[in-house]
Amino acid sequence: MARSRNARPSGRDDEGDSALSPTKWTPRRKWTTACTALAATFLVTLNGTSITAASSQIDAAFRISDAPFPNSYWLVTSWSAGGALGIIVLLPLMEDLGVRTGFLVFYAIFLLTIVPQAVAQNFATLVVTRFFSGGCAALLANTISSMIPDMWATDEERNLPISLYILMYLLGSTIGPPIFAGALEYLDSWRWIFYIQLVIYGSLLPLLYFLLEETRIKVLIRHRNRHQASAGPGNPRTLGKRASSILQRVWRSATRPLFLVCTEPVLFAITLWSAFSFGTVFFLTQSVAQVYHNVYGWSEGSTNYTLIAVSIGEIVGWLATLYGGRLFRRNEKRESGPVPEARLYIAIPASVIGIVGGMFIYAWAARASISWVAPTIGLGLVGFGIQVVVFTGTEYITDLYSASSYVGSAISAVAAGESIVAGFLPLSTERLYTDLHPYWAGTLLGMIALLLSLAPVLFVWRGKWFRERSPFMLAGGAT
Repeated sequence: MARSRNARPSGRDDEGDSALSPTKWTPRRKWTTACTALAATFLVTLNGTSITAASSQIDAAFRISDAPFPNSYWLVTSWSAGGALGIIVLLPLMEDLGVRTGFLVFYAIFLLTIVPQAVAQNFATLVVTRFFSGGCAALLANTISSMIPDMWATDEERNLPISLYILMYLLGSTIGPPIFAGALEYLDSWRWIFYIQLVIYGSLLPLLYFLLEETRIKVLIRHRNRHQASAGPGNPRTLGKRASSILQRVWRSATRPLFLVCTEPVLFAITLWSAFSFGTVFFLTQSVAQVYHNVYGWSEGSTNYTLIAVSIGEIVGWLATLYGGRLFRRNEKRESGPVPEARLYIAIPASVIGIVGGMFIYAWAARASISWVAPTIGLGLVGFGIQVVVFTGTEYITDLYSASSYVGSAISAVAAGESIVAGFLPLSTERLYTDLHPYWAGTLLGMIALLLSLAPVLFVWRGKWFRERSPFMLAGGAT
């Protein structure tokens, strides 16, 4: 699963004072557009992990074996890989097409990719079609991230919509298996997962058409001036320049994140930290089946319900991020200016207590002599930590690169890392839990999380030192 938060610090263009600017919209108009996109973020991400609720049915239908390797999980890995590539290649097109047109076009493509998933006659068809649906879903789910700075000009205004965006993304990725596990208890085929999704996504299409508005100021101005011959869509010179511009943006979008993550130690460390946290959501979709089935004897469908605890934790984590935003603004007033490392104050305890502590509880409390409630509390703590870490990591990187032209590429680097880990980390679950036992498998993951939790501590301590030595942070850079 790919998730690019290409949030710009504000919608400040040369045309920013234009009466067309979405920053001048009424709050009702802004939130109508934002909530439409947020609903799409939640719903399209359901397509990513919901298929794991039917892994045994798919194994039986296509004669796939999950021992000793979880081959059925290639359906999610393919989806995530498509998302990682799609967000890099397709995102520049949104700048040219505009948010509304680009969203509707790729949503239609996404909807069409669900059809072959529903009627697939072999496993390869599922793997291939999910690659393309993942690419579209990643772009659609993250569209709101670039709309928010178009509509809200200040950090304080953006805090709530950005936190909601990340919550919707994580909730959609987490809650899919329990939602569709419940449906499969009353339906006789895994194909109903996609039939239901076709109904949901088809019903959403008219709402998107009527409620999703364009937020790109340059696109709005272009639409206003379309009657002029020089800006007309049929002008060959204009089309040629636009095509060249698209290719240039695609090239930069594809190469810059890799360059930055390999040369910027802060970006590299935050990417690892956030990617591991995000990937844990997908890891849990695999491990809960083994833990609760082997220890407590639950059925495959019932094990998926434990992910509701992760979702509850994410909601509590969302509330914590709102408080974290208040801490950041208080620190800004106290220091007479923003200090990016203040973003990490709440993330340190959330990472250590939430992800690390929750992972240890999940690992060691899962015993037949201990109630299933205990490890489930650990899952809730993990969900809490994931929400806070992913949000604060996003905000911190955005602040670091906000004054340069590299903010989009830096955030895309984090997103690509999250997608890679989310797609491939769960492939190790089967062997990890078989060879090491659930206790030690969970302990190993907890120790990795503890090690990565040192990154925000280091940056709170020496963040200014790193910033002063980066040629890309907090300074305008050449494109």
